[in-house]
Amino acid sequence: MAVLPFDQREGLIWFNGELVAWQEAKIHVLTHALHYASCVFEGERAYGGEIFKLTEHSERLVNSARLLDYEIPYSVEEIDAACRQALAAQGLSDAYVRPVAWRGSEMMGVSAQHNRINLAIAVWDWPSYFDPEQRLKGIRLDMAEWRRPDPRTAPSKSKAAGLYMICTLSKHAAERKGYADALMLDWRGQVAESTGANVFFVKGDVLHTPTPDCFLDGITRRTVIDLARARGLEVVERAIMPDEMEGFEQCFICGTAAEVTPVSEIGPYSFAPGEITQMLMEDYDTVVRPDRRGQLARSAAAAE
Repeated sequence: MAVLPFDQREGLIWFNGELVAWQEAKIHVLTHALHYASCVFEGERAYGGEIFKLTEHSERLVNSARLLDYEIPYSVEEIDAACRQALAAQGLSDAYVRPVAWRGSEMMGVSAQHNRINLAIAVWDWPSYFDPEQRLKGIRLDMAEWRRPDPRTAPSKSKAAGLYMICTLSKHAAERKGYADALMLDWRGQVAESTGANVFFVKGDVLHTPTPDCFLDGITRRTVIDLARARGLEVVERAIMPDEMEGFEQCFICGTAAEVTPVSEIGPYSFAPGEITQMLMEDYDTVVRPDRRGQLARSAAAAE
C-alpha cells in the first residue's frame, strides 16, 4: 500500500514560533541532532479537539531537553499554546501531535555549546498504531534481542530520539518475522517495555507492570494505573522476569500511539484478552474524550 511521504503532505507546521507550509519545514543536513542525536520529542493525541494531558507532555519535553543539557526557549505554557495552535491550523479534531526540539547547525562536532535550540510541532491524522482487526484479538510480540540500557549509560528518563534506535531495530526484526512489535528486556534481563509502549500483565484481579527505572514512566501508563485503581484493582509495580510471563492470564501494552492494546502472544507465551483488559480499554477511550469523561466518573461512583 502506497503511503504519502511525510515531507510531501499538506498543511502547516508550527516552527520556531511561526506557522510554515508543511513542505517548507526544513532543516540543514549538518544539523547537530541528525549527527549526534541531540533531539527530544513527544507523542500526543487530540480527541474531540482537546490534546489529552497536554501540559504533562509539555513538561516532559522540557525536562527531556534538560537531561540532554539544553533549554527549550519556550515555557511549558507557550508550548501548550503552540500545540493548540498547530492543531487548529490543521483543522483536525482527532489527531496525533508531535512536538520535537533539537540542536541546530551552528556548530558541527560533539560539542555544540552555542547551537540554536529549535522547536517544531506537527499534527496529522493517525487513527491506530496497530492494525485494528489484529488489535481486537490481541497483537503478537517477538522477544527483542536489544535491551534497554543501564541508566548509568544513557539518559533513560528523557524521551530522547537516540534511545529509539534500538526500538527501530527491534521492531523491524519482529515485523520481518510476522509479529506486530517486540518486547524488550532491560540490561539485567528483566521485562522492560515494547518498542514504543509500556506493558502490563494480569493475574486474577491484580495488574503487574515493570518498575520504570531504566525506561519512560509513560503518561499513558500512569493514566492506566489511575483507571485501574479507580476500579478497585490492585496494581503492583515490580521487577518481572521473562519466565514469569507463563503465569499471567492477560497482557496489554499502552502508550499515546498504541492507546490500550491487548497482547495475545509474546515469544513462547500466550495470553487471552479478558474482561480487565477490555474494561481498561473502554475506560481509557472514555477518559481521553472530553464528551465522555462524565460517564467514567458516574461508573466509578456507582462501583463504590
